[in-house]
Amino acid sequence: MPNLPRFTLDYDEKKEDWALTKDANDKVVRRFETKQDATKGGVLEKAVGPDGGSVRIHKQHSGIQEERTYPRSRDPRKSKG
Repeated sequence: MPNLPRFTLDYDEKKEDWALTKDANDKVVRRFETKQDATKGGVLEKAVGPDGGSVRIHKQHSGIQEERTYPRSRDPRKSKG
């Protein structure tokens, strides 16, 4: 199985919003007013697209809060957590 594209959701202090960025090219895929808007009911899955991907969700000020894989069926079976 090929590696999934990686994305990062973190707070953009300059624009005061949350940006979903594709790690391979640092391109912003979508912006959200709040983290809650980004993480509610399937919004991230739609933003990642039909090929799926792995999304690291950061805390507002530092560190990684969690990591999600879309579609869920492509989540590595041996991952911790």
